[in-house]
Amino acid sequence: MKQGNKKLLWQIPFLTLLIVGTVLIIMQQRNMPYRTAEGAIFGTFYHITYQSDKDLKAEIDTALHQVDLSLSPFNPHSIITKVNNNEDVKVDKMFTDVYHVARQVSEATGGAFDITVAPLVNLWGFGFKEGSTPDQPTIDSLMQFVGYDKVSLSSDGRVSKKDPRTMLDCSAVAKGYGSDVVAAVLRRHDVTNYMVEIGGEIVTKGVNEKRLPWRIGVNRPVEDPKQSSTELETILNVTDKAMATSGNYRNFYYKDGKKYAHTIDPKTGRPVQHSLLSATVLADQCAIADAYATAFMVMGIEKAKSLLENHPELMVYFIYSDGKDDFQVWFSPSLRDKIVDD
Repeated sequence: MKQGNKKLLWQIPFLTLLIVGTVLIIMQQRNMPYRTAEGAIFGTFYHITYQSDKDLKAEIDTALHQVDLSLSPFNPHSIITKVNNNEDVKVDKMFTDVYHVARQVSEATGGAFDITVAPLVNLWGFGFKEGSTPDQPTIDSLMQFVGYDKVSLSSDGRVSKKDPRTMLDCSAVAKGYGSDVVAAVLRRHDVTNYMVEIGGEIVTKGVNEKRLPWRIGVNRPVEDPKQSSTELETILNVTDKAMATSGNYRNFYYKDGKKYAHTIDPKTGRPVQHSLLSATVLADQCAIADAYATAFMVMGIEKAKSLLENHPELMVYFIYSDGKDDFQVWFSPSLRDKIVDD
């Protein structure tokens, strides 16, 4: 028998074993149960679906508690609270991660995204205080210590402020970052099919229990509280992507006949007033998607579209008013293939 034939005969059992092993792994994975984990965090709720033979809820809750202990301004023991109180504290990796994401998006959007804007948000009646209409001198007094460029993070993990009154609030990115953290926990356990959702900020991978791509609805921006808040504008295939949505249509108030949105422009110190009602962003990281969704609500649709020309890695779905009590939609050309219900 020729040497080549002998080698081939030796390889056949090995290849057969490899094929059988692969089939068994696939069958085992298909038979693995899908689990759910739910709870409260960051002042909202989380819902997680994942395929695993392990119950990972305890580890998920531990990871989310660590995010809260790092980034929640409502937690008196958190790192960000200590930073805001001007205590000498060395920040952790989570704080560092979020700071760098925030800085990156702030610089890319010309300051439309800004984690120091909380005092202005509170002044206009969102967050901790009741609604009020501030005068310009009051706004100007706060603008003195609002601005992402007034804060820096040193290589040894210390935050420096140009003005001690500057406060940090990462609420506009923390939910997205939390979703990224949970997704990382699942990946460490070799989970390949999951959907993580924290307060509407989502990370997905693989397929759902029906072996179909993960499909996520985008809510129609209905202001009337008597109408359903779950009315969908479209459905997107978000498999292997992160998605975040920001909107003004449910968080606003009227005073003296004027409508004030909850999104504050860090450059003017005032609520934004433009046609963009909802910004949905798809990206590889939910923290990035979360930050850009907020930034686009500040910028408005035209400035956002201009910025997107230099950021092909982002996909967006914008819902805006046409000024005639009707909605219009604009989305990235690259998003077209992900629209399930057009």
